[in-house]
Amino acid sequence: MVSLIVVAVAVLGGIGLIAAIVLYICSKKFAVYEDPRIAQVTETLPGANCGGCGFAGCGGLADALVKGADAGSIDGLACPVGGQEVMGKVADLLGMAIANGEPMVAVVRCNGTCALCPRIVEYNGLRTCAAMNVSGAGETACGFGCLGCGDCVAACQFDAIHMNPETGLPEVDDEKCTSCGACVKTCPRSIIELRKKGPKSRRVFVSCVNKDKGPVAMKACKAACIGCGKCEKECPFGAITVENNDSYIDFNKCRLCRKCVAVCPTKAIHAVNFPAPKPKVEEEQV
Repeated sequence: MVSLIVVAVAVLGGIGLIAAIVLYICSKKFAVYEDPRIAQVTETLPGANCGGCGFAGCGGLADALVKGADAGSIDGLACPVGGQEVMGKVADLLGMAIANGEPMVAVVRCNGTCALCPRIVEYNGLRTCAAMNVSGAGETACGFGCLGCGDCVAACQFDAIHMNPETGLPEVDDEKCTSCGACVKTCPRSIIELRKKGPKSRRVFVSCVNKDKGPVAMKACKAACIGCGKCEKECPFGAITVENNDSYIDFNKCRLCRKCVAVCPTKAIHAVNFPAPKPKVEEEQV
């Protein structure tokens, strides 16, 4: 009996030893090398894993940055959450130089408030923008504007966007927005756009994406762009184009002169964070 137990133990021990040797050989033969810099870069990144960089989390961006450094350039790769400060640390870690990019911010390109774009039907389905957009035009006559269900609010990890209960539109907090782009990707009607934050957070943009012809657009929303082209003609920098009955301001060309704001007949062009114009002083009558 004792001899059988000894034999069984010896056999099991031998099998364990052989298995250990096989596993050791496999671990050496099929080992995947990971550059230690990837872990270092990942630790430097903020860890938001928001996907705003275009990769599946901070680990994916770190891997791309290391590969870019080995190829000689990391231009075009950036962490929108960490911004220039974090990217500067990453560049120092990898021994690279990065171009100074201008800060971006999410902009809501819809001015269809409850007063300007009234509700004409009542939606009783799942209360999300995605579901409402699939089921039809929404609760207003505008088939291009904000649906007001707050999918963008739910998508933001930084508490930077909230629905205004009076207007029914989302509003972005410039200071909290990291330009990760989560709200942009979530909006089923593409009314949210990342634009340059601008000097002193000042920017000019067309707050409408309606592509219907003027009379139809105006019937749906009193503040709609009617594609009249007055802004395009007025702009001295060629920053404005009108396509498919809708105007668009190229923020790379715009010089913030605000001439377009003055000529827009429907006030669809918004100038944000500019000082209020000084009141005109009437000349004293002699």
